[in-house]
Amino acid sequence: MNIILLSPNDHWLDDHSVLLIDERAIHICEVLKSNVGDRLRVGLRDGLQGYGVVQSIQAGAVHLTVDLHDPPPPRHRFDLILALPRPKMLRRIFRAVAEFGVNDLYLINSARVEKSYWQSPLLKPDQIDHALIAGMERSRDTIAPRVHCCPRFRPFVEDQLTQICAGRPCWIADMDAPEALSDSSTTPAVVMIGPEGGFVPFEIDLAKKIIAQSAHLGQRVLSVDTAITTVLAQALPGSNAS
Repeated sequence: MNIILLSPNDHWLDDHSVLLIDERAIHICEVLKSNVGDRLRVGLRDGLQGYGVVQSIQAGAVHLTVDLHDPPPPRHRFDLILALPRPKMLRRIFRAVAEFGVNDLYLINSARVEKSYWQSPLLKPDQIDHALIAGMERSRDTIAPRVHCCPRFRPFVEDQLTQICAGRPCWIADMDAPEALSDSSTTPAVVMIGPEGGFVPFEIDLAKKIIAQSAHLGQRVLSVDTAITTVLAQALPGSNAS
């Protein structure tokens, strides 16, 4: 935990003073081993970052005075459209997109996605938020990615994809594509990543008919979580991928 995330729903004593009585207080006391007067990196969900000074520690409650003045880190250049992966990958993927600062993650259906995946409890809003918070705490961010669940492929591509792209390029991962995504990763874009085994030809053709262009991620077959990391790592804010 590299930042203590605060919420407007926390127990605020005034505009600059908050009392923490949950796992964050435990972390401050038992992991950080903070003492009165120590400065901690803090941030307000969906807002600014800064520092909190420990004013008191009593019976598991930590009283902080906070000064928030720094903006969150820049957002990632890519938004992701991801065929829903196996549930055991979901928590790791949510953490990853939060760590990279992705604005929007769209989970979509695909011919190779098992219908049962959509019933995973990890898709419940509180479970998604819990995983996103873990990524934000690790990467020192205060802005959570927006996660959209879209369980029908064709209506999503035909009715929403162009609007989502909003003038940005749309790249769909395809091992047979002649162009590498790394050659086109310097501008904001939307990237579509398929399930294990990739999108089927019909799905690639439909996306390309609407707006997408195909691009490959390299000559190796990658697992979904590795593909996500590969895509996001080559287009970090401030980088010049080539």
